[in-house]
Amino acid sequence: MTEASSVIKTYGDLMDDGAIQLSFTLPVAKSDKAREAAKKMAEQMGLSDVKILHMESIDKEFTFFVVYATCNVTVDMDQIEVPVLEYPQLEFNDINKTLQNELKQPLTVLGACIGTDAHTVGIDAIFNMKGYMGNYGLERYPMFNAINLRAQVDVNDLAKQVVDKKADVVMVSRVVTQRDSHVEEFKKFLAALNELEGVNPKLIKICGGPRVTHKEAKEWGFDAGFGPGTLPSHVASYVAHEVLKRRG
Repeated sequence: MTEASSVIKTYGDLMDDGAIQLSFTLPVAKSDKAREAAKKMAEQMGLSDVKILHMESIDKEFTFFVVYATCNVTVDMDQIEVPVLEYPQLEFNDINKTLQNELKQPLTVLGACIGTDAHTVGIDAIFNMKGYMGNYGLERYPMFNAINLRAQVDVNDLAKQVVDKKADVVMVSRVVTQRDSHVEEFKKFLAALNELEGVNPKLIKICGGPRVTHKEAKEWGFDAGFGPGTLPSHVASYVAHEVLKRRG
């Protein structure tokens, strides 16, 4: 991308060389014919100067390929608009002081890894008092009544708990993403919430996981989405900011 242009191409060794690397699996046995099939597959994607860097059998009738090629597609950065999750990044003590000054009682925050997903690493990192990488979890904040329901929580049961516990915030996590199962579970949870009476009208709905972006989260119906690299203070800062904004 030149200084005067917002149009960009993929980059490998030289600016604007269009270099690209991709990998895929074909349902064929490893052979010279399979290699040629992979090359033609890449060429039909519009790629040129295709090189098959790696070919490996992963089963009798399945072969994995790593491909280098040139892509002539360009993107104009000035034409891209993406919703950005904007909020002030606050430290632990600042968040506590802000909420203590503005609220009469702690906020009830529910968290769960939903559906049949048994992974708790992500939701535990956000909630656990010890936190992650020296960054305290929500359970340590005196103005958060943080309740971690952990994993394999049915979406209907979680929706009922949101009402029963008069939750101010609900955070749903999903690590298993095969065939977009995370999207299905997130939407099922929102549908379950919509069917219930007594849900806090100012409820903040957050989703997170390895394949979650804020843009997608908004499209699904959530208020915010947090992906890889999220720290507990990121979530705490957003919640504090959003709660106070909604309460005027």
